[in-house]
Amino acid sequence: MNTTNQGGPNAHLVDALAATDASARLRAALAAGTHPDPRFADALVDRCAVEPDFYVRDMLTWALCRLPAEVTVPRLVHELGSGSAQARSQSLHTLSKIGDRLAWPAVSALLHDEHDEVARSAWRAAVVLVPPGGEAALAAELMIELGRGDHQMHLSLSRAFVGLGDAALPVLDAAGASPDPHVRAHADATRQLCHDPDSGFALSLEMATRVAVAGPDT
Repeated sequence: MNTTNQGGPNAHLVDALAATDASARLRAALAAGTHPDPRFADALVDRCAVEPDFYVRDMLTWALCRLPAEVTVPRLVHELGSGSAQARSQSLHTLSKIGDRLAWPAVSALLHDEHDEVARSAWRAAVVLVPPGGEAALAAELMIELGRGDHQMHLSLSRAFVGLGDAALPVLDAAGASPDPHVRAHADATRQLCHDPDSGFALSLEMATRVAVAGPDT
């Protein structure tokens, strides 16, 4: 729903969300969160899909979190079906901040999204929203993604496994026997991170990759 130019005392705020100046958009998002009004939910969600500035997007998420979940969650879940990767990613991020498990089925459907940033957002959101007792099943789904993408993708997935706690360890042990050396290396580095969250992931991954690619008898 587009509320722009529909009149009323707050119409200027909706217009300001689309201002050319990022600082003006930031102030508008701050105002929307400071004085939360469910009538602005659609405008905030719509802006998340196209907002280029990270800090403004973060403020938009905060403003949405200030609204009742029954207002925002259905709108955000609807956005998960958008053709825009940013719309999906930002909605996942906001749903993870709201923490309403009603979004779980829609979030879990994006764990293997073809767009890397969407998948990363889905992993983070899934760890927050997974129903109690579902951690092992989620870890098994995330195992499919081991070895995907670049270093940042690897680290994001590893952090998701860390967030699942002990439920992740049997899955990582199984992945450590994968015929794919990149999967083995990622699993081994992730297991190290689970045991020691303060360890250096980059170094662990580099060492594990050398061993996995060269072979254990090298």
